Amino acid sequence: MAIQLDSATRNSLFDRIRFYRDLGLTEFYRRPVDPALLAQLAAEPEPQQSRSASAPEPASETKKAPSQPLFSQEEQPIPPRKPLPIPPEIAAAVPPAGRAAALQLIRDEIGDCTRCPLHSGRHKLVFGDGDPAARLMFVGEGPGADEDAQGLPFVGKAGQLLNNMINAMGLKREQVYIANVVKCRPPGNRTPAPEEGATCSPFLFRQIDVVRPQVLVALGATAATYLLGVRQPLAGLRGRVHAVRGTQLIVTYHPAYLLRDPRQKKEAWADLQIAMRELGLKPPAKS
Repeated sequence: MAIQLDSATRNSLFDRIRFYRDLGLTEFYRRPVDPALLAQLAAEPEPQQSRSASAPEPASETKKAPSQPLFSQEEQPIPPRKPLPIPPEIAAAVPPAGRAAALQLIRDEIGDCTRCPLHSGRHKLVFGDGDPAARLMFVGEGPGADEDAQGLPFVGKAGQLLNNMINAMGLKREQVYIANVVKCRPPGNRTPAPEEGATCSPFLFRQIDVVRPQVLVALGATAATYLLGVRQPLAGLRGRVHAVRGTQLIVTYHPAYLLRDPRQKKEAWADLQIAMRELGLKPPAKS
């Protein structure tokens, strides 16, 4: 029988799962327990202790093995993970002067999208924002409530923090390009389902091919997973440069995670400094 949780406990549980997700721990499972065994154990009376716990057992007595184990000896098969979508072939380069128009063609092709279930709960589709010829591009997971309302990526509290991160790099938001793996808000800001990410990510790859940034920054585990095509904990992907679609990829924490755990801002800044070295940037002098 399902356990009914009060709203406070449920919200706390959701926050904890999001915390683990941002660390790259996205899959949990447990082996099933045979209900018949649990019922049998519950019906059996507790054994009476006739001796002191410190008294040795007579040599003639031997312990009896339990008639049945609590867990099934037969290993239950773990369902295979759904494979990640194969990225499309890298498109031909678009001259900088034509990149805004090329991005608009992709947006027009998406249209009033109904390709996956996310469309049923959205208010506005969130395509992308920024300089079509940017040297630096940020990729997040998906829109939140503020983004869904305005139709622009990273405009809520996480977006304000991202703006601060961009400024700390010596750039302005208008000088970078920002997009997400999915273009519609997942309900409750949950992680996009595999079919949702597989449906929408090809449009992201086409955006990348048009912008042709020198450096990509993946914000969080979901963005890193789809860009790299592998599922790994975030800790194993940070701190180095990856090659993706002819550009360099740096992996760091999502700003929403940094709002929940500000202690990791120092680590995120170390990741951004790797991107800055690749771009030949120096942080602005402190006034």
